Amino acid sequence: MHVSPGDRTLPRTALAMAPDAAAAVFTPAALEALGRVCDLVPSPVLHDLGTAPARAVLRDVEVLVTGWGCPALTASVLESAPRLAAVVHSAGSVRGHVTRACWDRGVRVSSAAAANALPVAEYTVAMILLAGKRTLERARAYRTTRHRDDWLLTSHDVGNYRRTVGILSASLIGRRVIELLRPHDLDVLLHDPYVTPEEAAALGVEAVGLATLFGRCDVVSVHTPLLPATRGLVGRRLIAAMRPDALLVNTARGAVVDQEALTEAVVGGRLRAVLDVTDPEVLPPGHPLWDCDNVLITPHLAGSQGNEWDRLAELAVSEVARWAAGDGFAHPVRRERLAHLA
Repeated sequence: MHVSPGDRTLPRTALAMAPDAAAAVFTPAALEALGRVCDLVPSPVLHDLGTAPARAVLRDVEVLVTGWGCPALTASVLESAPRLAAVVHSAGSVRGHVTRACWDRGVRVSSAAAANALPVAEYTVAMILLAGKRTLERARAYRTTRHRDDWLLTSHDVGNYRRTVGILSASLIGRRVIELLRPHDLDVLLHDPYVTPEEAAALGVEAVGLATLFGRCDVVSVHTPLLPATRGLVGRRLIAAMRPDALLVNTARGAVVDQEALTEAVVGGRLRAVLDVTDPEVLPPGHPLWDCDNVLITPHLAGSQGNEWDRLAELAVSEVARWAAGDGFAHPVRRERLAHLA
């Protein structure tokens, strides 16, 4: 067991995720930082928890630092990890690997979802502001004509002053978008059935019904987790209720939106869309959204990538340090909240 300078025994800890995820998120510097706050198993990264070497590691592990590609922590796995008391997830959703058996045992869980929310929120706000200036359309026209129009003839439909932006769900990402929009001259509406009008007022937004959100806003940004109750939530009626030339931004999950209805609306020129997610991912090569000038499709890039992975690693290290010190997690995932989380 590794012992800190203060003679405090640090928890035996192992990484459990796909090897490429571990290499991306946990750089040598991040591993060194993690090793200072726990008794880190140097290797291997656990990606198949059923093997004899993996079970030998699990026998002494108190904390698992998980990431993308972590296998499910089933009852059988937990039998091989009798000392496991905490899971620190270095990504967002824990649904794929933290099973009922973990909750039943009382394993404490933390997630870096808050850290991963920031780049998604940044992407969302950037797209809202760029779309308000009609940046992509005007850049495309400029490239084609090589001629600048008289800027004093710009339509009043262009610009971001006093636009109305609707946020669908006050998730971690939705709340961060609201925060980042605050300095701008925008009116922000929110629909979330779990947020009271008083809570909405504290966020600086107006709480409205679902139909009102889609009917009043120049932009609707979707931040609803994909749950059985939210599949197809943004359906044909809501899409039809949107104002002509309104923008739909989806950085949540493709299946939250009725893609057929959205495709009809944007191909017909009635709406615009920014889609970082689709259903399925990737769309078939011949899908009409690929060639629609009213749509920007990006390859699910809004979440943490590149140097943004460092933020995930730093949060995971911080959470392990808190656990080792007996302080509890700053970013706990609670069983009773699972029904509302991605």
